[in-house]
Amino acid sequence: MAETIPFIDLRSTHADFIQGYLKELENLFQTCDFIGASSKRVAAFEEHFARYIGVKHALGVNSGTDALLLALDALGVGHGDEVILPAFGFIATADVIVRLGARPVFVDVQPDTFNVNPEAIEAAITERTKAIIPVHLFGQICDMDAIMAIAERHKLPVVEDVAQACGAATADGRRAGSIGTFGAFSFYPTKNIGAAGDAGIVTTNDDALAEKIRRFRDHGRTTAGTFECIGYNSRLDTIQAMYLAHKLPELDDNLLDRIENAKLYDTLLAEVDRSLEIRHGERRPLIERPAVPGDLRHTFNLYTIKAPDRDRLKACLAQRGIQTAIYYPTPLHTTPALAFLGYKGGQFPVAEECARRCLSLPVWPGLKRQQIQRVVHEVREFLENNTFIG
Repeated sequence: MAETIPFIDLRSTHADFIQGYLKELENLFQTCDFIGASSKRVAAFEEHFARYIGVKHALGVNSGTDALLLALDALGVGHGDEVILPAFGFIATADVIVRLGARPVFVDVQPDTFNVNPEAIEAAITERTKAIIPVHLFGQICDMDAIMAIAERHKLPVVEDVAQACGAATADGRRAGSIGTFGAFSFYPTKNIGAAGDAGIVTTNDDALAEKIRRFRDHGRTTAGTFECIGYNSRLDTIQAMYLAHKLPELDDNLLDRIENAKLYDTLLAEVDRSLEIRHGERRPLIERPAVPGDLRHTFNLYTIKAPDRDRLKACLAQRGIQTAIYYPTPLHTTPALAFLGYKGGQFPVAEECARRCLSLPVWPGLKRQQIQRVVHEVREFLENNTFIG
């Protein structure tokens, strides 16, 4: 059997700097500068990250989930409020709303980008709406011009969920996380820039809101050492900040690698469709590739296709040593943990179709051209040997 192609190779993400990082760890255990509230290394990483994103403030927290939670809390989201978010995505975006006593209000997504549909956002706004959360899914920035125009008309804050899209940008170069009121980033190990564990960061250009996040992440502590509000224990630790500091200078190069891998997939999968059309008269693409509208910068944290008989394709690829992943098999509005909200199947048909058909292929930096060619070859074999033609 051919060598396994992993869905992601995390060892390759730190191979170039691991020895230097381990040496820094030895020094850290001499200084014992472990915790974010007073760590100079954490402060240095926050400063560098803020410059990279193009914001005034970047505030380290202990996870991407807490980044969302603290941002919403700083905006005063609470009991009786509503927060609008897409129905297709990870549960963390919804569960932080529930934790604050507010109600997640789901809206449908676009079929080609997988991102939230701006028109659906505006239709869902009520007098109870407190905030909007656009999720930059799979590495592509949402239509932020349209979303911000809606937010401004209705005087609503926007919390960008940038967990999967660090480095994504608009056509004029504004990075995800610099456009809304807040940006919430996850540094989970599989993200575009991943830590050696859990970590996150909140970005903002608002001085007053930044000060709230500083207090919230350290139990509500002020610089004078008093506690003027109830906060959280959500500090970015030095070990993670040091690891991330090694990765940040290489982030754009790694993103370019992901983008080139995605372009190769696009080219090869388009050739598969053309070949099947010529041989079998098929008039529609059997594999729907991710769309990138205009000059937006899609970072391809995940290269996600829509495929016929997705589960059987995944099993077939696994038998041939190719690892893939499904994000997300259950839309948020039909997730059992959120059943109390009262949503029903069929309410958001695009999200439900994505949940049935989406499959993510390996796209990590360092993936070889021959490996991508092999993935596409096996996809083609599956299509040709099953009853999707004609």
